[in-house]
Amino acid sequence: MIQGKRVAVVMPAYYAEKTVAKTVAEIDRTIADDVILVDDCSKDRTAEIARSLGITVKVNETNQNYGGNVKRCLQAGLDAGADIIVLLHPDYQYTPRLVPTMSAILATGFYDLCLASRTSGVGALTGGMPVWRYMANWGLSNAMDFALGTYHTEYHTGYRAYSRRLLEKVDFHALRNDFIFDNQLLVAALQARFRTCEVTCPTVYEEDSSSIPFSKAARYGLQCLKLSAQHFLWRLQNPGSRRTTVSQVDPPA
Repeated sequence: MIQGKRVAVVMPAYYAEKTVAKTVAEIDRTIADDVILVDDCSKDRTAEIARSLGITVKVNETNQNYGGNVKRCLQAGLDAGADIIVLLHPDYQYTPRLVPTMSAILATGFYDLCLASRTSGVGALTGGMPVWRYMANWGLSNAMDFALGTYHTEYHTGYRAYSRRLLEKVDFHALRNDFIFDNQLLVAALQARFRTCEVTCPTVYEEDSSSIPFSKAARYGLQCLKLSAQHFLWRLQNPGSRRTTVSQVDPPA
């Protein structure tokens, strides 16, 4: 727990047998009351290895796609009684060592959604992010800043923390089951007047880290632009909607 808040780390897994153990090993168990992995019908040993690590493991009966699997992860965190739910991919692309930082920010009650940005620091490219992906990330994020009326250095991270009150108010089960889910939930949170923030996240792209192919990345980019345009129109129709305050927090060196 942190500041009296129960914390759950939930992991949407898909073919993560090579990275799940080192991801779990770096989760601070003095902070995380529950560590829950949901395997989306991987055909490797992801679930078997995860069970050997002493964490809660759930396996989908049918493939739910990325968004569908994240929905089940978030619901599992709520069902465990968590006040703060940290979404962490088990592919070791994002450092688990930020769980205490992200949890502490939400525990203050000032914010309800925290993003771990790979591009707010200087380590994205040196950490192995492909140049084309970095440039697409940068361009999309700037366009979304304008349309959403807020400011974040990245909207495409899979490392996020949510407050219980946000997840109980926003009907996240009604959102899409594909890769746009995370940003649909972000936009729904903005429209519900929840505050967002971000931390700088060191990034490691290894051979075993997951990465969507270019065709799916392009489709996702178009979905982000469509979603942003829809929210921009919503802002025009709701002139009283306030600009969301963003707090930038850098991890210690």
